Amino acid sequence: MIALAAAFLISTNAPAAEVVANCRSMIPADAELKGRIVLRSRRGIVQAEYGYDLARKAGETGLKLTKDGKDVEFEKSGRILGTDVTWSDLTLDYLWWDDVSYDAEREGETVHGQVCTVIVMKKGERQVRVWVDRKTGALMQAEEIEGGKAVRRLWGTRLKKFGERWMANVMEVETIGSGHRTKITVEELKVEENKQ
Repeated sequence: MIALAAAFLISTNAPAAEVVANCRSMIPADAELKGRIVLRSRRGIVQAEYGYDLARKAGETGLKLTKDGKDVEFEKSGRILGTDVTWSDLTLDYLWWDDVSYDAEREGETVHGQVCTVIVMKKGERQVRVWVDRKTGALMQAEEIEGGKAVRRLWGTRLKKFGERWMANVMEVETIGSGHRTKITVEELKVEENKQ
């Protein structure tokens, strides 16, 4: 999930891998998140709603989804239960990919008024573009790219302080051209701070 730590000013000379490493450092190594995943039409009509429990421990991530208090089975590949959300959205696994480079054409674009460094990450055929706030080093937005075009986009819309950690507690995920989008809310965050 998108998180903010202490202020960090990105040097224009920093290697792309260093910028990405800073993003990774803001993600708790061991944490539990609870919240809701809500699929809505463009007009805001709720089409599906799930509760989730996401747990990261010792480099492993587990996810449990519920609907009306009952566990729901789902596939980790592709979109989860017809929502716009994928496993990568929840785990931000692309921040651990090795093939990273600056997107010079988009350098200096803004997201929610924040000037960003834009980085492209690749793994095999998969490609993700991310916008990183130059002041904080926080991940502001991510796009999944196919055939040179954005097919899905994730961005934070609201921040909340959980203990000493600021984090986007409301995120939107959109499959471009689908006519719907999915909101992810974080209602609880428990972090083992000594294991970051």
